Amino acid sequence: MLPLSLPLLALLVSFAQCQEYDYDYQPHSMSMPSGPNCNQECTCPVTFPTAMYCDNRKLRFVPVVPKGIKYLYLQNNMIEEIKAGVFDNVTDELRWLILDNNQITNPKIEKGTIDKLTALEKLFFSFNNLTEPVIPPSKSLDELKIMNNKLSKFPAGLLNDKVNLTFIYLQHNELTSDAIGGAFKGLKGLLSLDVSYNKLKKLPTGLPNSLEILYADHNDIESIGSGYLNKLPNLRYLRISHNKMVDSGIPAGAFNVTSLTELDLSFNKLQSIPEINEQLEQLYLQANEINKFDLSSFCKYTSPLNYSRLKHLRLDANNITHGSMPPETSNCLRVASDVMFE
Repeated sequence: MLPLSLPLLALLVSFAQCQEYDYDYQPHSMSMPSGPNCNQECTCPVTFPTAMYCDNRKLRFVPVVPKGIKYLYLQNNMIEEIKAGVFDNVTDELRWLILDNNQITNPKIEKGTIDKLTALEKLFFSFNNLTEPVIPPSKSLDELKIMNNKLSKFPAGLLNDKVNLTFIYLQHNELTSDAIGGAFKGLKGLLSLDVSYNKLKKLPTGLPNSLEILYADHNDIESIGSGYLNKLPNLRYLRISHNKMVDSGIPAGAFNVTSLTELDLSFNKLQSIPEINEQLEQLYLQANEINKFDLSSFCKYTSPLNYSRLKHLRLDANNITHGSMPPETSNCLRVASDVMFE
């Protein structure tokens, strides 16, 4: 039995809520019965013999993993290095490798370790000291987390054959736009990408048209390329809050695409409301410098069948009030249940 098998929708919700972990981990007592096929430093529950729990044990090294282990939990230790040979027994068996919250650096990952894992599906490497990503050869990889490291480069081509890669979390690193320029090409099944809290000056390029979620909060983005969203026909959630977006950096109709459900442009330097599509449901514009309410940003014209589907609109911490809305606003924003000015 797998330790976790969440449906896709649940994973998307977890991502949207910015949760750092989505594996269903239940701590196991070090004194509980352990199966015979287990490293003495760890615990392999007799009720779940394919999992080896080595977390929270003050380990400074990755122990040798015995044959038959598919799920390896090593988070919350003091691991600094991964020595060659520790995965030799499970190169084609290991499915999950959880290394969050350790002290691992790239030079301390020897050849013959992660580079030999051909069946890995999930690699969680957050809260370490990596300066560039470590990618296994497995074509089954579907989730990659390298948050809160020191990534400054992401060489193009590392993910070319990762046709099953669905979720990538890279927030809280030191990545620039040039560093990730060709990082995501070839990912035909990618649904979610989070590059928040980096040093990007523009949104990532070369993204697959399968993408549904893109988070780029807390960067240095000033503009969006003309037609950028037209290349992402399935994008539903876009967050570019806490950046340096200005009116001149948004081409006409840049956000007027039918796929978007949520658009977050809060905490930028916008002075006007950008044009959106009538299908958008959530729009966050708080903490900008907006000084006028232009109804044409929401509706080009209104009729019984033509109106905005916007449900939530935040305009607080700007230079407009409820009185800025024209009388005909109710015909356009007829389903809006929450329009916030204060």
